Amino acid sequence: MQFYRPQKTSSGVPIVPMIDILFILLIFFIVSTNFKRPRHQLQITLPTSKDLAVTTVVEEMSVLAINAEGRFALEGADVPADLLDAYLQSWRKLNPNRKLEVEADEKAPFGKMLEVWGALTRIGIQGMPTRTRNPSNP
Repeated sequence: MQFYRPQKTSSGVPIVPMIDILFILLIFFIVSTNFKRPRHQLQITLPTSKDLAVTTVVEEMSVLAINAEGRFALEGADVPADLLDAYLQSWRKLNPNRKLEVEADEKAPFGKMLEVWGALTRIGIQGMPTRTRNPSNP
């Protein structure tokens, strides 16, 4: 006579489903990762500001950079000084809803900054933010 014997259950942890879940998580993290991109091509040293409140950038903006020699770069591309208006107008047509940010080196000529502000006013862009460096966070 045969007696009923319960089947032995494995006391181990099933590893194959865990590997599947790990693989799916790995794919998710690889796909959803945002890599940092360089924002501009010119080497600039931002001026310090002690009295302005620090704000964080919550939306991506295009950058118009002015270096210490007075050269311009719009989104990393060098811009000749005599074609600044044309570059800004074509940028405005390609990006009608995108905001523009001006980054100027602390040793940039003030005349070049006035030239940029004049060009921006002529094509109708007003109230653009400028960036400075916080002295406690170089």
